[in-house]
Amino acid sequence: MPKKKLLPFVCFLLVGLNLVALTAGDDHQLMYSGFAGSNLILDGAATVTASGLLELTNGTLRLKGHAIYPTPLRFRDASNGGATTRSFSTSFVFGILSAYPDVSANGIAFFVAASKDIFSGAMAAQYLGLLNGTNNGNATNRVFAVELDTMQNNEFGDISDNHVGIDINSLISANSTNAGYYGDGDGEFHSLTLISHEAMQAWVDYNSETKKINVTLAPLKMGKPARPLLSATHDLSTVIPDMAYIGFSSSTGLVNSRHYVLGWSFAMDGPAPDIDIAKLPKLPREFPKPRSKVMEIILPIVTAAVVLFVGTVLVLLRRRQLRYTELREDWEVDFGPHRFSYKDLFRATEGFKNKNLLGVGGFGKVYKGVLSVSKCEIAVKRVSHNSKQGMKEFVAEIVSIGRMQHPNLVQLLGYCRRKGELLLVYEYMSNGSLDKFLYCQGEKATLNWIQRLGIIKGIASGLIYLHEEWEKVVVHRDIKASNVLLDSSMNGRLGDFGLAMLYDHSENPQTSHVVGTIGYLAPELGRTSKATTSTDIFAFGVFVLEVICGQKPIMQDSEDNQLMLVDWVVEHWNRTSLTDTVDAKLQGDYNVDEACIALKVGLLCSHPFPEARPSMRQVLQYLNGELAVPELVPAHLSFQMLTLMQNEGFDSYILSYPSSVESMQSISSLVKER
Repeated sequence: MPKKKLLPFVCFLLVGLNLVALTAGDDHQLMYSGFAGSNLILDGAATVTASGLLELTNGTLRLKGHAIYPTPLRFRDASNGGATTRSFSTSFVFGILSAYPDVSANGIAFFVAASKDIFSGAMAAQYLGLLNGTNNGNATNRVFAVELDTMQNNEFGDISDNHVGIDINSLISANSTNAGYYGDGDGEFHSLTLISHEAMQAWVDYNSETKKINVTLAPLKMGKPARPLLSATHDLSTVIPDMAYIGFSSSTGLVNSRHYVLGWSFAMDGPAPDIDIAKLPKLPREFPKPRSKVMEIILPIVTAAVVLFVGTVLVLLRRRQLRYTELREDWEVDFGPHRFSYKDLFRATEGFKNKNLLGVGGFGKVYKGVLSVSKCEIAVKRVSHNSKQGMKEFVAEIVSIGRMQHPNLVQLLGYCRRKGELLLVYEYMSNGSLDKFLYCQGEKATLNWIQRLGIIKGIASGLIYLHEEWEKVVVHRDIKASNVLLDSSMNGRLGDFGLAMLYDHSENPQTSHVVGTIGYLAPELGRTSKATTSTDIFAFGVFVLEVICGQKPIMQDSEDNQLMLVDWVVEHWNRTSLTDTVDAKLQGDYNVDEACIALKVGLLCSHPFPEARPSMRQVLQYLNGELAVPELVPAHLSFQMLTLMQNEGFDSYILSYPSSVESMQSISSLVKER
């Protein structure tokens, strides 16, 4: 035979030596010692290189690749009518190369699948080209796979970024373990790194009698270890149909990686044939370099990146400058020690993130913060304020209030000022506001009687300090449960005092502006719009009833009508059933005499006529038993009617929250004999 005609014959013979696939009835064996000239079905990024490597991915990001044996195999045992899946075994040599020494994406999987069409809708990255976010976990997938995964995906419960897993219809593995092998001599576990750039061999065996799946891993030049790396027991007849396809799937994510199979053998009803390592193609020793001209691509990119980087830095510096911009005026020099920098407050609250939001009040949002230097916990209230008028006077008031020291007042630590915004810094109260304990069922523990009475006395003491003991009279203007904060010892602290003065300094003197909360506003405010210590006492009276009764100032009766808490307590007082108003959550565990005194004090303080209200010092004496509570004498009008009689101009407030008309004539008011 001429030499020129002999050469093609020799090449054909060499290919035949590297690629063998035998079928004899239902007994199926296949062997690939390299994949040159193979008839595998390839899709996606999969290809066979000139050297005979099966390259499943080529380094392109977020791509998948499949190599599928073209003929479906018979997996059911004909001797028992196809009731069980036959035993099978496979072995393959693989290698994973990454552009980085310690990170890769994502992995390789050997699979047995009912149909090769299932992979058309599969996703890359963490789904390994097997499944997608919709069908993952569906029993209709009919897929069995063994994954060699180099990424840890929490959504699938992966144990590490270097693991082997047995997957049944789902990428949440039925069992998984870190890559490695058990030595035959010492029985010790030896770790393997899947992205070591070294070829290694894997074996997958299924026993039809025991239903046991074994997976074994070893370095390339080592024989199959006696002890498998990983096992699971599962009847694959519930997964694999009579005819099924076998092959490999792989995918990449955001890391430039390549996945190779060097050789592959498979057998039904017996061990897979040994792979002749000497005949296998070699893995590339280095990660392939880009084929294009480096400088032509890299230089423009680097230039653009530098320009973008410089521009970004300039923008960020400007944004940072604007972020921490404060509003300072010459007159604020005198208040320097009480002023915080906005940068410190911004960092303390982590940029005023919502996770640090403590609450939203009438004056603005309140955030928890921790000062970076002192590690002191603070509460920062952000108050919108666009007017410059009166700001100097208000800041002076704030600094003055900051000098107040009383155990029942929330300490005001200082302030910060920006354009259109004022930030007030308070000490942090760990137990939050009182209203959460009164009304949030199940979220907070119920306050016992001793705690409630202690809170009432504490707030009374704080108001005495504001009204009588400080260097000048301070009117709070917004006493209510949500403005009473509880410290770590459950002591009541009055917050937001003096904040309403912001309106005094900024509002037009000709404009009437009532500061406070509906339900706590004294009737005379509707006529005078002038807050006094007496209006504070009225609000305190409603607050006392609120704490004792566990009811909001404006209630809903059985007919869903709005009813004033004060009138409701008066009604029970007239019926001599005053203790029926005590919060049912106490379950009767309270001092009856103390409760009656507190309720009567609440009614006295919330009397519609200012001259009928006691001073805060008298209130504390009543609560401490140092003075007897004056007798309450009934008249034939309700508190609301008395309010209307002595008030002109505030009827819109009263009439917007009426008690039932039918009960108006029967509810007595209270007039104090003093």
